[in-house]
Amino acid sequence: MAQMIIDTANHIAGYAAKAARVKVVAAYPITPQTTIVEKIADFVEAGQMDAEYIRVESEHSAMVACMSAAATGVRTFTATSAHGLALMHEALHWASGSRLPVVMAVVNRAMGAPWSIWPDLSDSLSQRDTGWIQFYCADNQEVFDTIIQAYKLCEDEKVFLPAMVCLEGFILSHTYAPVSIPDQDKIDMFLPEYKSGWTLDVNRPYSHASLVAPEWYMEFRYMIQEAMENAKRLIPQIDKEYAKHFGREYGGLVEKYRCEDADLIMLTMGTMAGDAKLAVDTLRQQGQKVGSARVRVYRPYPVEEIANLATNVQMISTIDRHISFGMEGFLASETKAALFDVEDGPMVAGFIAGLGGRDVTSKTIERMAKKSMKWMQAGRVEKVTEWVDLKE
Repeated sequence: MAQMIIDTANHIAGYAAKAARVKVVAAYPITPQTTIVEKIADFVEAGQMDAEYIRVESEHSAMVACMSAAATGVRTFTATSAHGLALMHEALHWASGSRLPVVMAVVNRAMGAPWSIWPDLSDSLSQRDTGWIQFYCADNQEVFDTIIQAYKLCEDEKVFLPAMVCLEGFILSHTYAPVSIPDQDKIDMFLPEYKSGWTLDVNRPYSHASLVAPEWYMEFRYMIQEAMENAKRLIPQIDKEYAKHFGREYGGLVEKYRCEDADLIMLTMGTMAGDAKLAVDTLRQQGQKVGSARVRVYRPYPVEEIANLATNVQMISTIDRHISFGMEGFLASETKAALFDVEDGPMVAGFIAGLGGRDVTSKTIERMAKKSMKWMQAGRVEKVTEWVDLKE
């Protein structure tokens, strides 16, 4: 019988690593991630988790330790945030290029300078081109479920890529909520023991991920792209299979809410999805045909899902808790790219909101939606990128 607990998303990530029967955990502290690896340390110390717990000297070392362990054929886990993730940058490329299915919880935190410990998505989105699958969670339950699903996905022979499971700092990381922890036997049925595609073995030595000439390098990159496309097909299947086992699913790549007859869709990522649903309900009561959708998986980007979503919609407004300086939010850019060849496609407006942990409430999203509807009715977007609630 499933166990119901009330705990923070950080601790829940630790429970998920234990439930996944992770064998090696490499740990280095950083706010607001630290309590994930502290919780795992408690499990290991108490004998509740059969894992090697490695205390390393930096986040770069944490990733290299996980890569090394994964290369020997064991399931690995780590967690980080913000500048710790940035310090890992070089190793992130090596993990994906070596086709190692490391799973890492990323507790989203704004990047300095100036220093901030509060959330936006700039840390993980800055790593979008490293070859890592990226999930963005909306609540504590999804953090647990997605970590389990991520191992199922990453260890599939059609994928063999690493994944980040992203959760916003403090909004989720330190907030208590009820979470259902399934029976271990059922998790073991869904997620069997890891079978590596290749392993380092001192008795059968060979070279891996060594120097490659220009005549072959491009093919290795093409294989990562192929694996991402395979992941895009597998994620909805794994989500549905998880629902059969445990009764919960998250829309696969994109979670949709009241989009069937919508003229306007508010497109979000992460925890803003909950407030977007509240805003949609309020606007519907006012007779406005508004829906919301949440991009759950940013890499691989759900191009086809976004294009299908736009088929009968007049406008899509993206809300980015991120800015790509000199351009716009990544969600806005990639949504426009996804709609490039959609005939008579919708207008797209981009909003920047919530940077550095600033609140984005349902009322805030209502205001964005109403401004979007004015532009929709006028037939043109007045500002391609609108910054929300800037102080004068």
